[in-house]
Amino acid sequence: MSNVIVIGAQWGDEGKAKITDLLTDEASLVIRYQGGCNAGHTVVVGDETFKFHLIPSGILYGDKICMIGNGVVIHPEALRKELDGLISRNIDTSKLKISPLAHITMPYHLDIDSSSEKNLGKNKIGTTNKGIGPTYVDKFDRIGIRVEDLFDEEQLNAKLDRAIALKNKQLEGVYGLKPYTKQQLLDYCAKAAEIIKPYLCEDAVYMVSDYLKEGKNILLEGAQGTMLDIDYGTYPYVTSSNPVAGGACTGSGVGPAFVDEAVGISKAYLTRVGEGPFITELDDEYGKKLLEIGHEYGVTTGRPRRCGWFDALVSKYAVMVNGLTSMAITKLDVFDTFDEIKVCVAYKDKRNGKVYDKYVSNINVHKYLEPVYESYPGWKTATSDVKSFDKLPENAQNYIKALEKLIGCKISIVSVGPDRAQTIVLSNPFEKK
Repeated sequence: MSNVIVIGAQWGDEGKAKITDLLTDEASLVIRYQGGCNAGHTVVVGDETFKFHLIPSGILYGDKICMIGNGVVIHPEALRKELDGLISRNIDTSKLKISPLAHITMPYHLDIDSSSEKNLGKNKIGTTNKGIGPTYVDKFDRIGIRVEDLFDEEQLNAKLDRAIALKNKQLEGVYGLKPYTKQQLLDYCAKAAEIIKPYLCEDAVYMVSDYLKEGKNILLEGAQGTMLDIDYGTYPYVTSSNPVAGGACTGSGVGPAFVDEAVGISKAYLTRVGEGPFITELDDEYGKKLLEIGHEYGVTTGRPRRCGWFDALVSKYAVMVNGLTSMAITKLDVFDTFDEIKVCVAYKDKRNGKVYDKYVSNINVHKYLEPVYESYPGWKTATSDVKSFDKLPENAQNYIKALEKLIGCKISIVSVGPDRAQTIVLSNPFEKK
């Protein structure tokens, strides 16, 4: 048995879906452990491209069980569209399981999310307006609607009575929006129940426990990334859940004692969507080159991503807070035409010249920091067809080895293209050491 967590080690969009898809071949159960339809995961298999938001990307393997875990928040209509899209392409969705403990995004969550972001003006967070934050707020305020409530009329009525009084006051009094009737929300929940019912796994916690007892491999898939974590990220420009390794345990029911490997995913450079600090961001020709060659546009929003050089301090921080056992580097091929590649190895405070060799958590300081770079020569050779590490150009090998040394974590996987086959596996996280 070996249980593996796949974690974004940057600001999301690192290529987690591709690595999850690759590792799913070794797993019996794949669990998505946090986030919602604000996430966008892309998997390329041959000539086909699949985009996932809620469903674990392991669904492409027809013989694998995929679970939407209790830590996820579910927008029913988004789930329906994703299911319909897969079914229309002859993908078997019958192995999908949904935890009864997951929370439901309600219509008022969408209204509040959108209006709250508008009210923030120039201080906006840059959310996807998918109602994710307000759904998690209600979860922790103990007035949330869980999947299991959709199938318990008495419980659903009681919870809606509690929630609707508060939410309508908020909608009308704070945002000047139209309130909801209870019948509108009951109708919404009835449609949600209809969508979810074929996939409901009432004994999800016990099912996970049985897999652990039987020694079957489990793969835990997160959304977003470490630097968007509600606790460890660039707060308040973060998501509303815990993408880090600890969140994998609480969001899946797999206790920490059962986790064998934690694999971080990082691009060979750095990107970010939305607002918030980004010390190595590039506004020059190199930033534009990364954007276009890397096709850096959000899967969920379509927004162009902000691009910058690799930040070793961010990666070392991710290694530390997640307890990463290895790192996968994606999109190495994007650098195939670059003459020079830079890596941030420290920050320098423009006010006083102070140099930081550790990531600075206080984002108010970030506006005064400038990156200190080391430069590496490019390889000016296509890498997309390379199948083994020793066949990579020497400068590409040296770049990977330099990253490994700088972040203090071994690199187990290198991706040289979007397709499943364009991957170099140096060591398999599922193999016992």
